[in-house]
Amino acid sequence: MRIKVRVTPKSRRERFEKTGEHEFSAAIKERPERGEANDRVQRLVARHYNVPLTSVKFLTGLRARIKLFEVVQ
Repeated sequence: MRIKVRVTPKSRRERFEKTGEHEFSAAIKERPERGEANDRVQRLVARHYNVPLTSVKFLTGLRARIKLFEVVQ
């Protein structure tokens, strides 16, 4: 299944909310440098779906706020 995540980096509070059937909104504390924010979002997606980190594939949005992931269950 493919999911879309809208990311807000450098947030004071961390949150991960479902906004649509396959859409999420994430506020994370990490900065968008050296892939730190992307790694954190990938971990949040894996935790939400209760799958191992290797089951969450990053597809698009490496440098964008909207990121697309594929979750293999």
